Amino acid sequence: MSSSTRIDRRFAELGRQGRAALVTFVTAGDPDYEHSLEIVKGLPGAGADVIELGMPFTDPMADGPAIQVSSLRALAAGQNMIKTLQLVRDFRAGDDETPIVLMGYYNPIYIYGVERFLDDAKAAGVDGLIVVDLPPEEDSELCLPALACGLNFIRLATPTTDEKRLPKVLTNTSGFVYYVSVLGITGTKAPDIASVAKSVARIKQHTELPVAVGFGVKTAAQAREISEGADGVVVGSALVNTVRDSLDGDGAATEDTVPAVLSLVRELAGGVRDRATETAE
Repeated sequence: MSSSTRIDRRFAELGRQGRAALVTFVTAGDPDYEHSLEIVKGLPGAGADVIELGMPFTDPMADGPAIQVSSLRALAAGQNMIKTLQLVRDFRAGDDETPIVLMGYYNPIYIYGVERFLDDAKAAGVDGLIVVDLPPEEDSELCLPALACGLNFIRLATPTTDEKRLPKVLTNTSGFVYYVSVLGITGTKAPDIASVAKSVARIKQHTELPVAVGFGVKTAAQAREISEGADGVVVGSALVNTVRDSLDGDGAATEDTVPAVLSLVRELAGGVRDRATETAE
């Protein structure tokens, strides 16, 4: 990639500030388009540095129950790839700085058409992709075309990614490395902080890219601890659970939906920033 992306610039700026990024995941269209857009628009002001936007899919095999159900809510409300890209465009109308990463699975992209998807995503203002079911062996399918379009392609590393596999995983990875802090699906286990710190340090021996840690981070205290050794902290299931808990008996959004999500983001951002303040002192 010949020029820096919003993701590159954001992590570089946070590095100069001496703090980790708060990366927030929400599912596009959950619980409906209007409230989803309101949430996404509010994330930067609440303290999110990077936004991961889930592309709803009927079979999200790497995700736990919380994100699975959020996808089903979004799909039931009529969300599709066209509307997900429109949501990015609507967000970009008021924010041209916050990085947006589309995260999900290859099937919806394949059905949409790879070339069409990349063109439309770039035009909408997407900065990067995380596609969890495309391994490095399939880079020609989407990764290399995405890089050629100027999009970051962010890869996952896990506790089972050993020294032999890691260089392959890092090949063609850009933007940042997403370290999965626990074995299993999203949102079902709490990360072991000491183990995470060792794994992040090991990954950093192989790459100069920022390393963000996700899966299982739910509280400001966890975010604060992980930010000690990582360049970013990713929170997803806790946010989509907050959406779920705010809905009425019919599963519709209430007046509490958006404020509840943004309140949690402010708490998480406080944890990350508190650690940076202590380090600076």
